[in-house]
Parts: sequence; C-alpha cells; structure tokens
Amino acid sequence: MELVAGATGYIGERLIERLASEDRPVRALARDPSRVTPLSGVEPIGADLASGGDLGEALEGVATAYYLVHSMEAADDDDFAERDRRMARRFGEAARKAGVERIVYLGGMAPGGRVSTHLGSRLEVEQILLDAVPDSTALRASVVIGSGSSSFRVLVRLVERLPVLLIPGWGENRTQPIDERDVIEYLARTPSVPAAAGRALDVVGPDVLSYGEMMERITELMGVGRPSLAIGASLTPPASAVVAAVTGQPVELVRPLMESLGSDILPRDPDEAARLFDMRPRRFDRAVEHALADWEAAEPLGAR
Repeated sequence: MELVAGATGYIGERLIERLASEDRPVRALARDPSRVTPLSGVEPIGADLASGGDLGEALEGVATAYYLVHSMEAADDDDFAERDRRMARRFGEAARKAGVERIVYLGGMAPGGRVSTHLGSRLEVEQILLDAVPDSTALRASVVIGSGSSSFRVLVRLVERLPVLLIPGWGENRTQPIDERDVIEYLARTPSVPAAAGRALDVVGPDVLSYGEMMERITELMGVGRPSLAIGASLTPPASAVVAAVTGQPVELVRPLMESLGSDILPRDPDEAARLFDMRPRRFDRAVEHALADWEAAEPLGAR
C-alpha cells in the first residue's frame, strides 16, 4: 500500500493518477477526503496534518508514504516555515511508529548562495523526514514546468499581462527547470530504486537557463511579442507586490518564491538521478508547450 499526503494538491493529484494507472493500491490523504477524485484502487482518507490526528490509522499497512505537503501563506500566529516544521515532525513520527519503509518527499534544490526562508524550509523538512525514516528519499526540484505549478504560472501571467518584460537583477541567475511529467515519473519510480534509499537527489531537465531566458522562451512559445528590459536591481519586496498584483497570485506566495531567485540554483550532479532512475528528462521547450496546451484545455490564455 502507498499513501499520498497532499492528495488534492497539484502534484498529488497527478501522482495518484500515475500510480492508479499501474493498479498500485493507493491511500489518498487529505483534510477533506470528499475532494479526492474517485479512481479505481484509490482509497480516500481524512487526516489533519496540522494537528496530527488520525495519522496512525491512515499510515497503517503503508510501505511507501509520499509527502507532498507545503505551506506558503502566513497564518495568524506563525509562518509557513514553522507550520511545515510541525507537520513534518508529526508525519515523520507517525510514519516511523507505523513501520513505513520509505517516505518520498518532493522538495527544493539548495541554492549556490544565500538560502531563502522558502528553500531553507524545504531543506529542513527533508532532513526531518530522513531522520524519522532513514531509508526515505528526497527529490529536489527547481522550477517545475506544468500548468498547475505556481512558479510557471507566475512566469506565464507576467508574459501574458505585461507589455514589456522587466527583468530584475536575479533574471541572470541560472537553474535547470524540469517537466512536470518527469517529476511525476521520478516520484512513481522511487520505491523501486534501491539506490535512492536514504538519499537526497536533484531532479532536473537537460537545459541550464537563466530566469530571464526562461521568460523569453515562454514569450516565443506563446507566440507573443514582448520586448525585455533589464533593470539591474532585484527590488524583491516592492517587485513581489507588483508581480502579485499582475499575476493575481497572493503576495504571501509570490514573495518567498522571488526571494529564492537570488542566486544560481543548480544540481550537484545533473545526471545522477536520471542515471539511477533510467530516465531521459524532456527539454524545456517541450515541457512549456505541453504545459501551455494543458492550461488552455482548462482555461483560455489571453495572450494566445
């Protein structure tokens, strides 16, 4: 039995579809199990990770537990990092007590410079889960290219709604984005890759791109004309408020994402995960074209 915590989230829903397509028994964990999409072989189950209640029952008989839970928005009495820390500790302890063999966590890659609060929280959660169940696996990704990815949606909305692409100082920093479909494949294959146990692995696509280059490629692939203007300074606090207003995303989500762009975010070994998992990740342009088509199947894009 495999359990997916975060079953109604963007990655969680797609992973459950992938696991169910192989007839793998899945327990879908969500605060509101009625929101879990009905699928053959998928058992919805409710539990509140914030309180830890009912986790023992949910994890009973589970061999692999996927932890796809992240907090970004601030709450009344604490911040997302503290909430993530609390939930990871409760989940890790419950998994250990239930005899779970492996937790699979999707987190973020370590940057080359200063670690933002957002990425620092992801790395902290990773360590908490690895400490709780030592044979666990953390997959570290940078920008995920998919129709439901917050980072990708922000980039597309900027291209769609700004007549001129203003590229801040962090636009020159580089990373290796990855196709959503490859992320799902890595997650699905992890339990059957013994060499991934007890490891944190960077999962990336083959293209090394700056954030400015990504925006320019998205502009071209969307078929719109947008001149770009480098403005030199990063200006993250005021810029995040502007980006939130332009994209329609909460500033509490946008600001941590933008703070994470302050340096290169590149893998330690770009080929290791692909080699271990026998994967050939898709190129950036292919990933964007698929993500845009998937997006437009659900809602129109004004710039197209």
